[in-house]
Amino acid sequence: MWSSWHRRFHSALRYKLLALVLLPLLAAMIATLAYTLYWFHGYTEESLTVTLRDHLAVARQTLREFQDERQLDLQQLAESPQFRAALKRQDRAAIQRALQQLRNARGFTFLHLTGVAGNWLYESDVQRTSKPSPLTDRAARGFAGAAYEVFRPEDLRRESSALPAQARVEWRQGQGLEERGMTLRLVQPIADEQEHVAMMLDAGLLLNRNPNPLYTVASRALATGSLPAGADPIISLLLDDTRVAVMSDDWANLVGTRLSAETRALLKDKADFVVVREELSGVPYVFAYGALYDVNGQRAGALQIGVRESAFRAGYYRAAALLLSLFLIATAVAAWIAVRGVRSIFKPIETMAAVVRATRAGEDRRIGPIDTRDEIGELARQFDTMLDQLAARNREIQRAAAALEIKVAERTQELAQKNTELREMLVLLEKTKEQLMLADKLSALGQMAAGIAHEINNPAAVILGNLDVVTAELGPAALPVAREIELIGKQVERIRHIVTSLLQFARARPGAGQITDIGVNQLVEDVFPLVAHVLKGKSITLQRRLDATRAVAINVFDLEQVLVNLIVNAANACEHGGTIEITTADWNDTGAVIGVRDNGCGIPPDDLKRIFDPFFTTDPQRGAGLGLSVSYGLVKRYGGNISVESTIGKGSLFRVWLRHAPPAEETAPERRRTTKQGNEVHYG
Repeated sequence: MWSSWHRRFHSALRYKLLALVLLPLLAAMIATLAYTLYWFHGYTEESLTVTLRDHLAVARQTLREFQDERQLDLQQLAESPQFRAALKRQDRAAIQRALQQLRNARGFTFLHLTGVAGNWLYESDVQRTSKPSPLTDRAARGFAGAAYEVFRPEDLRRESSALPAQARVEWRQGQGLEERGMTLRLVQPIADEQEHVAMMLDAGLLLNRNPNPLYTVASRALATGSLPAGADPIISLLLDDTRVAVMSDDWANLVGTRLSAETRALLKDKADFVVVREELSGVPYVFAYGALYDVNGQRAGALQIGVRESAFRAGYYRAAALLLSLFLIATAVAAWIAVRGVRSIFKPIETMAAVVRATRAGEDRRIGPIDTRDEIGELARQFDTMLDQLAARNREIQRAAAALEIKVAERTQELAQKNTELREMLVLLEKTKEQLMLADKLSALGQMAAGIAHEINNPAAVILGNLDVVTAELGPAALPVAREIELIGKQVERIRHIVTSLLQFARARPGAGQITDIGVNQLVEDVFPLVAHVLKGKSITLQRRLDATRAVAINVFDLEQVLVNLIVNAANACEHGGTIEITTADWNDTGAVIGVRDNGCGIPPDDLKRIFDPFFTTDPQRGAGLGLSVSYGLVKRYGGNISVESTIGKGSLFRVWLRHAPPAEETAPERRRTTKQGNEVHYG
């Protein structure tokens, strides 16, 4: 499907023109849509903050109005003729009845008639006093007032033994509880006939676990209908960081929940107003907090209004969906108009293209008359004229071709006889060539190796010498490329060693390479960069599990050559994206074993018997068949061995078995062994 449209786009001028017309329009509309959505998202965030700020301001104003209404209730009682007459008669029963009626009607937690010093009047024979407060001090001077006060457990117990239990709120997160009570306290002075303050009405409304004031706030602050459906507003009253009263359907589970540490930090930094996001029972909410101050002007808690964030997001998503729908409709209309316009322009061109394809297929077709008089019409008429001329030329060519075929038939018969004789000679020559090539390989290998060693070792020695001169001349300036210089030196040494090994293989004599105690894990790591380009070209994954702990005695370059040959062969056997696994392990007390496993095509059983023979290869395009043979000879030279296991279609596993001590002929007296760190150990 995709290839069909891709071919149309690259072969049809109509689609190219449509792309030139529609793509800029589409890009502009996408950019406009993205910016609109981004702006609308920001507007939604700002609108949510402003809405919560407005509702919080209304809620705080409603609380103040609630205070004023309760203060007015006290004022009306203090100024009522019946109450003042009862005071004048000192009618204890009438006074207590009036206080009890107001307490029940307005839901006061306590309501006392006290003296200027705060002592309770007409309640009991035992002398009791109210909690001292700046409100009572101001009332003694003739000023009524209301404010929030935090009552400690002993203050609550002063009013009633049942209040501490009523005010107690257990924390929902962690162990602990809030025993203090957030109280709305109101004091109204009562003057005597000489206008001196003689008594006071001292009332209080405990707000802990008391949602009634919050429902009053909700009925006024949230009555405007400005919140979206499903907002599920929550109004909470907090004492410090604990919700002590909640207006919500789930208020019983929310009372006692505490603010998060982040929210507490924000409230501390922004004392009066802050908007935060929190989760309640796993539901995301957006909350606005407004500080509440006590009678001393200290922050005692906060008033909180929260709504479900999803309710506001729903409107945003609906608007986004509407914009996307409008965008798709506009795009479809623009595309339809463009397609209709392009069709009228390019229909003659497509007719010409169809005639060209028919002519290429051997049909004799013409464009015919075209109504348009523009450049396209002129081109069509000239094209028909050219086709007429081309048809005449073809008829002449056909007549000449008929005469030529007669002469070709005569020559073909003669050539057929010659070809038969030539094929017989080629078969004989091919057999002879194969025999000569095998003999030539075996006889010329020694001369070739000697020539290669002479021609390569001399430039390699020059490279090494000049590399030392460059390093000495650069001095400290060579430090940034010290690793690269070291790698060049190692690879040149490796070139010389490979050439020497080839010569040794051809002459079938041991090498003179220096035997080194090698940690096979590090040497395997050093080989990876040498084969990285082969693996990268086929996207082959190289895995490693290096568990060997024993060193082995071998020449570094010989072992590097063996591992490079095995890894390259494994890569050649793998398909694109295959896997090669390199493992090392201890070989009992003898030495170490290196494994090279691939998940390639595997080796047939018949070929498995000959893979270490010189010049045996299953793919002549990739080499002469010396890699495994040379590797096998190198490992055997140091007393080791190479084994192979293979399954067709599943892959192969080559294991290189290496000894810790060299074979007997390599440990003759006075022979020196050098560790990989450069320490020398002498024998004999």
